[in-house]
Amino acid sequence: MPPSAPQRHYRAPCPGCGAPVEFQSAQSTHAVCAYCQSTVVRSGEVLARLGKMAEVFDDHSPLQLMASGRFESQPFTLIGRLQYQGDEGSWAEWNALLQDGSSATLGEDNGAYVFTRPVDAGRELPAAERFLVGATTAINGKRYSVAANVQARLLSAQGELPRLPPLGQPFAMVELRSEDGEVLSIDYASTPPRAERGRSVRLEDLQLTGIKSESAKEEKGRQFDCPHCGAPVAVQLASTKSCTCPSCHSLIDLTSGVGHELVSALQDEPVCPQIALGSVGQFEGASWQVVGFQHRMGQESGDDEQFGWQEYLLYNLQRGFAFLVDATDGWSLVRPAAGAPKVSSDLQSASYLGTAYRLTSSYRAETSYVIGEFYWPVARGQATSNRDYASSGRGLLSMEQTPREITWSYGSRLDSNTVAQAFGLQDRQERLKRDDVGPFVAAKGAGLRTIVLVIVVVVILLILLGNCSGGSGGSGYTRSSGGSFGGYSSGGGHK
Repeated sequence: MPPSAPQRHYRAPCPGCGAPVEFQSAQSTHAVCAYCQSTVVRSGEVLARLGKMAEVFDDHSPLQLMASGRFESQPFTLIGRLQYQGDEGSWAEWNALLQDGSSATLGEDNGAYVFTRPVDAGRELPAAERFLVGATTAINGKRYSVAANVQARLLSAQGELPRLPPLGQPFAMVELRSEDGEVLSIDYASTPPRAERGRSVRLEDLQLTGIKSESAKEEKGRQFDCPHCGAPVAVQLASTKSCTCPSCHSLIDLTSGVGHELVSALQDEPVCPQIALGSVGQFEGASWQVVGFQHRMGQESGDDEQFGWQEYLLYNLQRGFAFLVDATDGWSLVRPAAGAPKVSSDLQSASYLGTAYRLTSSYRAETSYVIGEFYWPVARGQATSNRDYASSGRGLLSMEQTPREITWSYGSRLDSNTVAQAFGLQDRQERLKRDDVGPFVAAKGAGLRTIVLVIVVVVILLILLGNCSGGSGGSGYTRSSGGSFGGYSSGGGHK
């Protein structure tokens, strides 16, 4: 028996099928029968059947019921799971029973993990519509930024649960984030709303045991014919929401499941990735597999020129997802930020986890081409408002905003030889090289008009300097320092 296993249980026959339903936590009010999927509510020692719960869909997560670990030196066991569908994706929340008998939540969203515990907000929380995305608020005297305000609904449940929203009925969920990386979520499925607060965690730091060693069994067996050309399409991750046909490159929407009608969009002008899908690279002491690729276009306000960049979606079983970004001014590795950076009133600077950043560009971004698989529904033409920041070193910070959500990504620049070595592509290192930011480097944000203007100014200066030199015999040539027009395209949209 693991050290975090409870010593006392409550067990009673399921009102639906008679199979034993066990409660390990005194705080659990609901459970889902593992045999007939009946939703069971507990009132003292009496169990009542509410109805049947949808089957839990398999996903890429290594977590499973009865996995155990340690958080802040206290053992815990995962005894239940709730799965939600939001505006632009789905996520899961695991009910963790701690050794002291209290409950916590291990949430997984976008391949990131957050450990939260119930918290008293210290005041009556306002209606969900009062929380405007991008605005700031204070809870218990601490400043938070409103990162998301979405409509969610319960998809399915499993195991023991401290609460159970009505299946399929929408309710509001608000997510607040602080500049020191804290997350506070408000669930409006109940009255009064339930608040939980916590921080991002890495699964390896939780010392987890009893988790899945691999996901091959759950990730196989999904294959269908492309609705556009009829070629076979195989899906590797069971949680995939969109993919592309390997034959005609049509983008296929899987949000309704393979068994439902598939929607495809034929993509023209395919972009060839420099790193093949399925490749495995070594970053930060871990193996990352390339599972998706997208090309995105950006345009700054007032500039008639567009710029493009590529993003590789990387997956690691325990660390989730990250983005390898290929922009004209270099490579970078970024991942979702758990907190919300503090941004100056003029938007020109930001700080996050003790690092200061300066604004490099502000632009509108749009997805133009995708191949592979993604854990959020990708569509050509998806648009976001973006701002990119950079630190004095190699640090990068990026914001993407939609009407319902603000997401931040952070990371650092990579040398091209680091990328080549990570994927064993030393023979293609020259093709992976990118321009460094420097004088007259026309990266994103430097439209054709800007480049022409700089050239004209330099030519005029050279003529003037030549005239001033007269017959002195010297050439009079002076190189202007120009200026850096480079920028960073974070991409990393992680709905």
